[in-house]
Amino acid sequence: MSDQPLKPLIDKLLRAYGYQDQLDEMDLIAAYEELVGKLYCKHTKSINFKNKVLYVKLDSAALKQELSYKREEIITRLNQKLGRRIVEQLDIK
Repeated sequence: MSDQPLKPLIDKLLRAYGYQDQLDEMDLIAAYEELVGKLYCKHTKSINFKNKVLYVKLDSAALKQELSYKREEIITRLNQKLGRRIVEQLDIK
């Protein structure tokens, strides 16, 4: 039996078959919800991830403004939570 941890091998296999982006999106959505809290989640209408950009659509102008002030902090904390640099931009609509 190999001494390698299973997660890196599974990640490599999923990337080879093109599933990593979908898994990253699911992980990012869960991390976003945990990071921003219930109030923002309640007003978040959609979350999508593509080409290292996390797209978040909110239904409140005031919350959009507040979230935009925290943009860099959110990107940093999401990447820390996931253990690698996945998100490079946060697009808030």
